[in-house]
Amino acid sequence: MIHLTFMPLIPVWLLALAAGLAVIVGIYALLRRVPGSLARVLALLLLVFWLAGPRLSRPLFEPAPQDILLVVDHSPSMALRNRLDSAEKAAARLQEEARAIPGLTLHTVTVQGGEGHGTRLFDAIDQADLPPGRFSGAILLTDGMVHDAPSALPPLFQRDGRILPLHVLLTGKGEETDRRLRILQAPPYALVGKDATLRMVVDDLGAAGKQPVTLTLRQGDEPPRQIPAISGEPLELTVPVRHPGETLITLSAAPLAGEVSPRNNSAIVRINGVRDRLKVLLVSGTPNQGERVWRRLLKADPSVDLVHFTILRPPDKDDGTPLSDLALIPFPIKELFQDKIKQFDLIILDGFHNAGILPQDYLANIADYVREGGGLLLTAGPEFTEDGTLQDTPLADILPAHVPSNGVINERFVPKLTESGQRHPVTAGLPQPWGPWYRGLASDSLHGTSLLTGPENQPLLVLDIVRKGRVALLLSDQLWLWSRGEGGGGPQAELLKRLSHWLMKEPELEENQLRASIKENSLHIERHSDSTRLTSPARVTAPDGTISSVTLKPATNGVFTNTVPTNGQDGLWVVRQDGLTAVAAQATRNPIEDADLRATATILSPLARQTHGATLWLGENTATPQIRQVTSGNFAGSGWIGFPRQLVPVASSSRLTELCPSWLALLGTLALLFIGWWREGRLRRR
Repeated sequence: MIHLTFMPLIPVWLLALAAGLAVIVGIYALLRRVPGSLARVLALLLLVFWLAGPRLSRPLFEPAPQDILLVVDHSPSMALRNRLDSAEKAAARLQEEARAIPGLTLHTVTVQGGEGHGTRLFDAIDQADLPPGRFSGAILLTDGMVHDAPSALPPLFQRDGRILPLHVLLTGKGEETDRRLRILQAPPYALVGKDATLRMVVDDLGAAGKQPVTLTLRQGDEPPRQIPAISGEPLELTVPVRHPGETLITLSAAPLAGEVSPRNNSAIVRINGVRDRLKVLLVSGTPNQGERVWRRLLKADPSVDLVHFTILRPPDKDDGTPLSDLALIPFPIKELFQDKIKQFDLIILDGFHNAGILPQDYLANIADYVREGGGLLLTAGPEFTEDGTLQDTPLADILPAHVPSNGVINERFVPKLTESGQRHPVTAGLPQPWGPWYRGLASDSLHGTSLLTGPENQPLLVLDIVRKGRVALLLSDQLWLWSRGEGGGGPQAELLKRLSHWLMKEPELEENQLRASIKENSLHIERHSDSTRLTSPARVTAPDGTISSVTLKPATNGVFTNTVPTNGQDGLWVVRQDGLTAVAAQATRNPIEDADLRATATILSPLARQTHGATLWLGENTATPQIRQVTSGNFAGSGWIGFPRQLVPVASSSRLTELCPSWLALLGTLALLFIGWWREGRLRRR
């Protein structure tokens, strides 16, 4: 804003007096029609105006402090193709140029990205600590794969009706291509013995048209399968689920020529194999306290279908009670032990005294059922030593211990873990102390593994593997005392649960098992063994095919462990030892980042265009653009990027310009006096 101001050379009152006299004299001369009077009066007034010192006052402006935000992308995708090094060099040059511009401050923010959140550069802009009112624009140094880019220009770039520039500097030579494999659908659970269906697709990002692709499927340590596919077209695959527990499946697609990285060409699918509802047949002999324990345990498990029969009396006993008062239905012997016996996952004979109830052929069916993969649990009491004992039937061939006729021991004892029991998953780690029992059985032969001992250090709980099946024998009928809290009680529920699931071949309860898992870039190997020492090392096969030997070290009873660094290798790791195999796979560490590894301008260039900013590729031989300050127009040009120049008035400072310089006043006065003289002389000559 320009203002008129006066700086008089003489006092103001004297100026006013001189001006007044000049006006009065002038009016008088004009009234008298004195020749040249007007010019002479104007000359006097010009001298008075000059003496008043008129000046034009203009405010002084200086550049306003400006803050520019430089956001440098350090996300995992920037590690590809030397992108991060290019970004760091460009950032250093921009900071050096900004320091050479007065009033310009370049604030640098580094965005790490990853950890499941993707690259979020605009969140960093919103959270930047900048002085209010000084933001003048931003520069993004990135590969262009930003996961929080807004659809419209953020409010920060709009101020006082003006648009502030957003410049995008991309670390690459141009648009790139990338192949990725996506799992569209995969069931987290599948029934053991059934097929699971996977749905997947291979995307060729940045490439035109569809191309044939070869897929490689690996399931555990089985030989790989080659599967033809077409990029862009969904494909369904079926994989068999052969065992309970986790099944690891890796899928990989052949690389695309010229793609950024094959890092996202593979995927890992984890399917937990689960059994259909487990079917358990519980046959109890004479009603006893332990019957309730079994029934409560099995009925509480929602995954168990329980069929329970209690033998109230043998068929040869006649006490005059009508049969209708003893049973609602007849005992379906043929249906259970011949027609449908293979449908059961576990058979429990609790205090069962045969006494002619089951024909020998049906007992032979139970023995065959175990040999073919079934599970059998027997709890034995005094009936095991009486006539009609199961030891005198075809079941004798699969029983892990034999009890003589005088084998009942009636005395107080506390069950104790054997050396094998301290290592076996069925009994290892059971909480103690335990309460006492008061009856057990002594055995005269044993060919299974004893986990607990009873009275006189006799075997109490014996496990055995019979061909494909399993048998467990509890040589006491007083487990129920723990449920009643006798002497403090004991872990009867946990023991029975583990025991029944071991019989049904739950992988977590195998006495010889090999486990592998990957955590924090390390392969953790854990071996459970029924031996006190291992005779051979574990052989580890890395995803790249490298095989190494690893010695497992004792950790606790029956557990041996060790750790192997994965060195960042993604894919399937296979561990083998003593005929056992375990597999582990590194989960995708940054699934959002790995979804698209290209350097691209398609995401950020629309926003840059809205602000009249630049979108530039920083190739290997491309110079970093210069920073300039501009007053208006576009904010980018050949080899430079610009930001708006802002000027603010300097407080109490202005620039004064004489409105009537001395030379002008002198010339004007002389000219006017000459005109007056000339006018007067001309009139006199007339």
